[in-house]
Amino acid sequence: MAAAVPSSPSIGLCVPTLNAGALWRDWLVRTQPAAKHFRVLVVDSSSDDETAAIAHEFGCELLVIERCDFDHGGTRQRALHYLSDCDIVIFLTQDALIADQDALAQLVAAFDDPGVGAAFGRQLPHPDASPIAAHARYFNYPDESRVVATADIPRLGIKTAFLSNSFAAYRREALISAGGFPEGTILSEDMIAGARLLKAGWKLAYCAEACALHSHNYSLVEEFQRYFDIGVLHHREAWLLDWLGRAEGEGGRFVRSELSYLWRRAPWRLPEAGLRTLLKYAGYRLGKSEARLPLGVKRRLSMHKHFWL
Repeated sequence: MAAAVPSSPSIGLCVPTLNAGALWRDWLVRTQPAAKHFRVLVVDSSSDDETAAIAHEFGCELLVIERCDFDHGGTRQRALHYLSDCDIVIFLTQDALIADQDALAQLVAAFDDPGVGAAFGRQLPHPDASPIAAHARYFNYPDESRVVATADIPRLGIKTAFLSNSFAAYRREALISAGGFPEGTILSEDMIAGARLLKAGWKLAYCAEACALHSHNYSLVEEFQRYFDIGVLHHREAWLLDWLGRAEGEGGRFVRSELSYLWRRAPWRLPEAGLRTLLKYAGYRLGKSEARLPLGVKRRLSMHKHFWL
């Protein structure tokens, strides 16, 4: 395990962007004051809109890459090396808005524990989130903080390695020494990074006090596609389930929680939730069987179609 971060660590913040759109200026207005002592790096995948120009206007460091070169893990690994003078690197997505000016500092405070290799904050639903989207955030991001290690795997299973790069931070040298972000994964590069840190003896912290607004109102088709991609990941990274446990148990807990939440707040959405559950399961099972499917079919079923090019 690497040495502890100094009492006043150097901090970098990275956001990958692609046509960030209407939220982008708001993202910068919220984030810049909270990150005034950080290096702020925008890795832009050759946007067609004003994303890069606005980042330059706000004084961000800008790294422009070809759109075809973007890789969920590989691009973030590149950012880790680009921010080579930083002890801690925070990752945010372009659609994750910090809830207040203390959010980044509260996330970084998790590293006061020298055994913490990564930390992630609480994600709250955007104001326009549907009840189904809101529940997903409340289920995955509860209001109590926790710190986990390999000893928690029998209790938490695959949830032990749960992280989200929409709002997460890493002890840079720890992550690099543990293997860094994976390249060529369809999604969940954050969970793989978290699992690698756990294997290397580091702890993962969830900081409920550090909050960002981030949610998605997925359509039924998008829900299916996302879970197809999760199935592909679990097929290709089978070691995750072999080590941490199967995902179906966590899925069952989610369904029970969702039914209870909707029954109390939006009972008219219960039939839709049931259909979504069936689509998620079908997508996931097909994804796990992706080795038997033609490439063209996989591209059609996937949310991340560029992965199959």
